[in-house]
Amino acid sequence: MGGDFAPVNEVAGAVQSLRQTSNAFEVILVGKEREIREQLARHQADGLALSVVDAEEVITMEDSPTAALKQKKHSSLAVGMNLHKEGKADAFASAGNTGAVLSASTLILGRVKGVSRPTIGAFIPSETGVCLLVDAGTNVDCRARHLFEFGVMGSMYAKTIFKYENPRVGLLNVGEEKLKGTEVVQEAYKLLEASSLNFIGNVEGRDILRGKAHVVVCDGFVGNIVLKFGESVPAFLKSRLKQHAAGSLLRTAILGLARGSLKSSLRDMDYEEFGGVPVLGVNGVSIIGHGKSTPKAIKNMILRADEVAKSHLNKHIEDAMSLPLPVETALASEHGNRKL
Repeated sequence: MGGDFAPVNEVAGAVQSLRQTSNAFEVILVGKEREIREQLARHQADGLALSVVDAEEVITMEDSPTAALKQKKHSSLAVGMNLHKEGKADAFASAGNTGAVLSASTLILGRVKGVSRPTIGAFIPSETGVCLLVDAGTNVDCRARHLFEFGVMGSMYAKTIFKYENPRVGLLNVGEEKLKGTEVVQEAYKLLEASSLNFIGNVEGRDILRGKAHVVVCDGFVGNIVLKFGESVPAFLKSRLKQHAAGSLLRTAILGLARGSLKSSLRDMDYEEFGGVPVLGVNGVSIIGHGKSTPKAIKNMILRADEVAKSHLNKHIEDAMSLPLPVETALASEHGNRKL
């Protein structure tokens, strides 16, 4: 029931995912049963691996995330997440209130052993493939250890899901020099540098689209600004091209001929292609989609959830987090045992 067009787009996307994969998995639709079944009737969904679990309450975008979970225990979000916790579902996906999904993922599923703060990663296309930006808006205030953990979890995701053999991890900063940035970022640099990750040092904003790093680490404040700016680029380019063609038949004709190529080249910048972003560090598979998700985006979000569930990503993250924190003792001593 989450999202601006629920349950219309959610049901349509679920049907598309099963038709595309020939019922490779089962989709459990959680929410107001009557409304869901009305939508299913419109899609002639007989024969598809779909089931419905009734949940009469809905957490809206206006609800306080943590308070809503306590007050609306029969919401589609709470019921669905508990199905996942109880092992009745292998993954959970929602286009609802991001804060509420994150809170439910953390409070209901719990954290992977060794992870102090779960995080959300976002996908950004680059010249060398997909780049994972982490954190994308979850943790605004971070310590050095949190940034280090983001690098570890991001690297495991890039290796497991994107199949990068030895993902390059970069720390987003205002310059490439080692001593650039805030004190927290400088401390995070030391942790990442001393780790077994393929850490390439600091990267700048211009390096993201160039594909200099497969994983770009930053706090959620910076990451969300980068993400929202990137989301505006395709629409801006389309607007500029239309302005360029306006008033000229020749330019309009040229733009028309190039429309297919332009659309194809910008496809990787469309959130619909990725569907949703993963919550990393929780003891389960939780995928968060855009509130305005189309059926196509919902379909790809479900496919992403299936992919992550099959990858045993959390086991890889737990194994990586079980290793001693690099240079932790040295940093604590250097800064008077101050917590990182």
